[in-house]
Amino acid sequence: MTDNNHDIEQPGERVPKRVIGTPSHAATGTPLLGAEERTGPAELPGVDLQDEATAKKGERIAAFCFLLTFLAGIAFIVSYVAFQVGDLDSAATSNLALGSSLTVALLALASGIVVWVRMVMPKYKLVQERHEMASDGETRAYVGETFLQGAAESGITKRPLLRRTLLAAAAPLGLAPLVLLKDLGPHEYADFPKKLRHTVWGEKTKEGKQRRLVVEGTGAPIRAADFNSPGGILSVVPEGYEHDLNELAKSTLILIKFRPEELKSGTNRNWAPDGIVAYSKICTHVGCPAALYEQTTHHILCPCHQSTFDAADGAKVVFGPAARPLPQLPIAVDGEGYLVATGDFPVPPGPSFWERGDAEAEAREKGGQS
Repeated sequence: MTDNNHDIEQPGERVPKRVIGTPSHAATGTPLLGAEERTGPAELPGVDLQDEATAKKGERIAAFCFLLTFLAGIAFIVSYVAFQVGDLDSAATSNLALGSSLTVALLALASGIVVWVRMVMPKYKLVQERHEMASDGETRAYVGETFLQGAAESGITKRPLLRRTLLAAAAPLGLAPLVLLKDLGPHEYADFPKKLRHTVWGEKTKEGKQRRLVVEGTGAPIRAADFNSPGGILSVVPEGYEHDLNELAKSTLILIKFRPEELKSGTNRNWAPDGIVAYSKICTHVGCPAALYEQTTHHILCPCHQSTFDAADGAKVVFGPAARPLPQLPIAVDGEGYLVATGDFPVPPGPSFWERGDAEAEAREKGGQS
């Protein structure tokens, strides 16, 4: 509801016409309000023009923000190239560098634009008048004049420092997606997935001996004769890698003692000396530690998503979202009576996509050899 009755337009005259020969609103610098009666100073709405000192201060602050955006954008690209991903530590460093630089770039760009609008451009109090949706040629011309006036008032033509620093700030951010496209094709890390498909269980020690199984936490080697209680379970890691988190993330085992008659056809008995079976502790769903064991049912439970595996039957999946069994590690007893690994897992441990990647890689290798 408004009491400006003199602003009501007459039928058939939606857009006020400018008298021929008079200068346009854009040329005179008078704010465009859309009503011929409002061209007089007494009818102007509230306009708060920024003083030049405030505008200059805002210009310097916004320019500083745009320069900071430019530097942060360059830092993002440099971080992507400099901090390579090869292990958990390097991945953490890369994520920190990329996330920090991109955060600073976007925050500084947004801050510069806000300062530009609030400290450089004038402020208006306008009342929006509602008209029919259709626009004729004169209205479109009027909108064009308004746009040109707005561009002039923004200072983008008058203040080259703002314009140039804004363009410089946007340039690295525009190049960043092109740099990231590099990951879509082959690169120097194409062999990195091979590290996920193999573990140190298939390697021998420096002395040329087969790698022993040691208790997680204590590092004590395990004698088969000492692990003789059916239903017993141990968390086991490879000897020499007790504190290597990268290797433990794919090599940790659970060791379970069975009576010979309890083992089913799914379990490889040749890899179960004295009824001792070693399974990967890494769930084949999303890699959580599957370490809960129910002795009466011989079920291994992953606490994350309740995937359940039958330890007596080759750790086959009996419930839950896991797509394949826990890989069984081939083990034996060495000459001193200790449990040792006789080879690596027959399939990659961990989430199923690693196994699929391994199969695809082997197919490509075979195709290349042929």
